[in-house]
Amino acid sequence: MSRPRILFIDAYDSFSNNIVSLLTTVLNADVDVLPIDPPHLNPKRAGFQDALREQVRPYHAVVCGPGPGAPDVDKDVGIMKHIWGLEGQDPPPVLGICLGFQSLAVSCGAVVKRLQTGLHGMIREIDHLTAEHDRNIFAGVSTFKATLYHSLHADVGQESVPAIEWQNAKWVSPPLFPDIVPLAWAYEDRGGAVERILMGIRHRTKPFWGLQYHPESICTESAGHRVIMNWFREAMAWNHATGRKTESVSPEVKVTEELESPILADAGPTTCSSSWLQGDGALASFGLDAKYLSKTIDIPLHIEVPDVVEILQDGGNEFIVLDSASAKLKRTGLDVRGRYSIIALDVDEALKLEYRTGRGYVTVRGPSASPAAQGSVKQVKLNQGQTIWQFLTDFWTERQIRSHGTPDPFIGGFMGYTTYELGLEGINVKLHEERHHDRADLCFAWVTRSIVIDHIEGSLRIQTLSSREPEGRQWLETTANKLARSPIWSNAIPANFGKAHQSSQLTPPHTPRARHTVPEIRAPDASEYESKVRLCQDFIAAGDSYELCLTDQTLITQPRSRSEGTLQSQGKHTSPSSWQLYRSLRTRQPAPFGSYIRLGGATLVSSSPERFLTFDSAGLCSMRPMKGTVRKSPLISTLEAAEKALHIPKEEAENLMIVDLVRHDLHSVCGPGNVDVPHLLKVEEYASVFTMISVVEGRLPPRLTGLDVLAASLPPGSMTGAPKKRSCEILQGLEGPRGRERSLYSGVVGYMDAAGRGDWSVTIRSLFRWDDETTSSINPSTLDATTGAGEIETWRIGAGGAVTALSTPEGETDEMFTKLKGPVGVFEEA
Repeated sequence: MSRPRILFIDAYDSFSNNIVSLLTTVLNADVDVLPIDPPHLNPKRAGFQDALREQVRPYHAVVCGPGPGAPDVDKDVGIMKHIWGLEGQDPPPVLGICLGFQSLAVSCGAVVKRLQTGLHGMIREIDHLTAEHDRNIFAGVSTFKATLYHSLHADVGQESVPAIEWQNAKWVSPPLFPDIVPLAWAYEDRGGAVERILMGIRHRTKPFWGLQYHPESICTESAGHRVIMNWFREAMAWNHATGRKTESVSPEVKVTEELESPILADAGPTTCSSSWLQGDGALASFGLDAKYLSKTIDIPLHIEVPDVVEILQDGGNEFIVLDSASAKLKRTGLDVRGRYSIIALDVDEALKLEYRTGRGYVTVRGPSASPAAQGSVKQVKLNQGQTIWQFLTDFWTERQIRSHGTPDPFIGGFMGYTTYELGLEGINVKLHEERHHDRADLCFAWVTRSIVIDHIEGSLRIQTLSSREPEGRQWLETTANKLARSPIWSNAIPANFGKAHQSSQLTPPHTPRARHTVPEIRAPDASEYESKVRLCQDFIAAGDSYELCLTDQTLITQPRSRSEGTLQSQGKHTSPSSWQLYRSLRTRQPAPFGSYIRLGGATLVSSSPERFLTFDSAGLCSMRPMKGTVRKSPLISTLEAAEKALHIPKEEAENLMIVDLVRHDLHSVCGPGNVDVPHLLKVEEYASVFTMISVVEGRLPPRLTGLDVLAASLPPGSMTGAPKKRSCEILQGLEGPRGRERSLYSGVVGYMDAAGRGDWSVTIRSLFRWDDETTSSINPSTLDATTGAGEIETWRIGAGGAVTALSTPEGETDEMFTKLKGPVGVFEEA
């Protein structure tokens, strides 16, 4: 017998893929996905009803899914509202979930109103009708709890029923709405008064059912899956009783088979091979036919990542350093992540691929051995329908090295960053019309020389991807000798040498600390931020979002340092260089995913504590959403105390919402049934805080790579809220009405190596600047030979937090300013 077929109507929700997975696995069904606004089904066109009827005819049943907005707003529900009105003797069986449930209720005449307070990520017991009853999909289902994600609810007059009559009245069709048969309720204590919330219904005569709760959430108990099985049993019984027949899908019927996956669309053949740089022999052959070579040495205990960089790279123009600055805390049993640090060497000589959203081409930059040399630059046009991710995949495939026998975690390959705006492109959120710059939203260098430091083993691995083995091995020996002969390596000079922002090779240890100029710091206005929090809560109350990750930016301007390329201080009156700021931040705020990057016109100094995504060459990928943090204090000094402080509804709900969103993202590429949550709402201890994390894992199908899952997961859900698309659209208006962008903040930094392994972190707790945002100063006091002849640079620091229905404007504002303290402090103490 062939598998049953279900059509899922997607309202651009960030949990839709989880529902598709649930239907596929629990019902053993094939599920096709159709958006609420498909171009070929326009309600304003003649013949729409006939076209819609033909669209659903081949399916055994239809599911109208959740989504942002309200059921009485046409653009929010699209064709969903017309499903309930299909004419004929054999309407298809339909299940509405959340927004779909509300749409069904409205079609029956009910009014949808706002809850007193929205219930997002809240887990409640479902009071359902258990007895065998006419088409009761809850029959025989034991008591269970389910996750709620809604600010609106169906008002069928339930609040007018006296408490003494409720037990008998709650399963009876309301007098004003005879077509609605209640099947389930939930109750919310509102300070003594109980709010009755309709959770399940069926239509009196038609094969329509609805669930207000989310059956697919990770925290909806598995007993609730029986409801889905009962529904489909009733749907098939209806089809049999009415003689309704399903047919094969016509070739003309357009159905989207995947959700929010920019990679999986068939773009046809591409020309992204060595031929795309025809005429540029050096660029076309860069990195091809390389062999992995390495040499491992012990690293002295007193040597840290910045020391290695200073020994080997002083004088460079571009840098990529992924620094587990908190690794030494492992000795105390804290900070369980960040075992490795990775240093890209000779980045100036690497090939770089740059892409700006909305552009139909990739800029390929050849090796540039010095700041003055521009190297070769070529713009490669993308094919029609081809994405930047497909381009990168083709580039990587030609240079892939089989992982067998290669050491973890990185052997060379892509290293770089993406901006928040690149992620917006992937979910079809329009950017501000005017972008007053030409900066890259993605910049990846193909790194062939690098160092991996294993902080647990105390080893340093020098490695290269080289097509000329003798030259490669000679480079390994030369690099190892350079390290070993450095005075600081053998501890011939004090171990704290270089820790006060001085070069370990070029500056004597007795050099006095430079007196830095005072930067101008422009922080967000607290009252304005509180107003934006209230606006966020208005959107949440209206049903447009479950959670909004609101952010703001602090701007720091200071005279530009001329010591960028030497990793050292110059002069008595100077601004701290980006390297000095990095050294200061990693000391002040050590983190497992810190970084120092100068690449593609950007400089990033980060102490990120949040890992975004990891994947291995076998296709196992993992995401670690981090929501819920409490600082250590005399009152909260133990893990037990932290668990009590964090395991409260507000904190758990924030984490749970992102977990369900991340599951949705992974399902889009891993497929139904291939995503698990091995750790949920787990509190971990770090140097200065306790944090609640969850771990979500997925298994990629053989034809996909880590680039596919990276593309499908941007921008990071922990930095957007849910549903992702609508939340990002709202945040665009709140955060950047004058065209301001988040830029590197809320983007990701990391790598995908030639063996297919990757590790990416969310760019938070960071500061960044762009080379093109440098202006000339007319202040004579800054016209100093040590400060770039009056050039003023602008650093940006983003910070924010997740706003929910339970947030307070004052609390969210305090959290934003607290997160600013670490990055801003490096300017205040410099």
